[in-house]
Amino acid sequence: MQAWQVHELGEPREVMRLADVGRPTPGEGQVLLRVRAANINFPDALMCRGQYQVRPPLPFTPGVEICGETEDGRRVIANPALPHGGFAEYALADAAALLPAPDALDDAEAAALHIGYQTAWFALHRRAHLEAGETLLVHAAAGGVGSAAVQLGKAAGATVIGVAGGADKAVVARELGCDVVIDRREQDVVAAVKEATGGRGADVIFDPVGGEAYTQSAKTVAFEGRIVIVGFASGTIPSPGLNHALIKNYAILGLHWGLYNTKNPKLVQHCHEQLTELAARGAIKPLVSERVPLAGAADAVQRVADGVTTGRVTVLPSLENGAAA
Repeated sequence: MQAWQVHELGEPREVMRLADVGRPTPGEGQVLLRVRAANINFPDALMCRGQYQVRPPLPFTPGVEICGETEDGRRVIANPALPHGGFAEYALADAAALLPAPDALDDAEAAALHIGYQTAWFALHRRAHLEAGETLLVHAAAGGVGSAAVQLGKAAGATVIGVAGGADKAVVARELGCDVVIDRREQDVVAAVKEATGGRGADVIFDPVGGEAYTQSAKTVAFEGRIVIVGFASGTIPSPGLNHALIKNYAILGLHWGLYNTKNPKLVQHCHEQLTELAARGAIKPLVSERVPLAGAADAVQRVADGVTTGRVTVLPSLENGAAA
């Protein structure tokens, strides 16, 4: 089979190499899945760089989220068991953690439903307890996890303010359903949020960016608001002023979604059931902006790493070169 492998750490485009390798052999409790679609996540790029908390042994195949097919023909969503990741024709996964792919979604959409949507759902509902009628501020609203937060926020009855970087991404954020869109390259984010909320600020802030975005969050969070930290795509980890949180009476919440897989896997299953129901009634639908063939995976991972994509970019091994749509 063909699989992308990383033999040394560095930028994805430079260190990912497509090779002919043998199919991986399932270990105890594992299954072999034919990869129907592999969604690209920012952690894939971090893994290539050696900057992620999970560091599989070299060489490894990246790709942490797939829609796959079991030997008996079932379509499932899975997190591949590294080092045999999803950017390949076949991958391994833990049998006990397989989730049924929703009938309402195609392979690429199903592959994109898992990590980003679970992260957003846990952030908004488990950690921040978002309520209908509240205001939700989403940083990187046109991105993979941000787009999921926008859709889930709207489904929960919140007013959603989306922050995006550039005119093209602002258009995407608006199409996703944001009530207010702020182009951080052209507007003062803090002033724009205060204007949109009548000076009150946002009740819940979803931050996968860190850096300057967190600084803006602290300045725009409402009384008894909640800032949920889900990542640091900017590359800068902020140092919050706890005295500021005390004075303004807001909460800073962390979310490491992966911990739920070991600490409380039943909640992951419950979340998937909620997401499947929302997808069935059309309340959420992953924004797959690009579908690329297996041969284009390294370039696509690099573009996700560089922050120039919108929504989700998904690798489809069944696509031939030049057939990406």
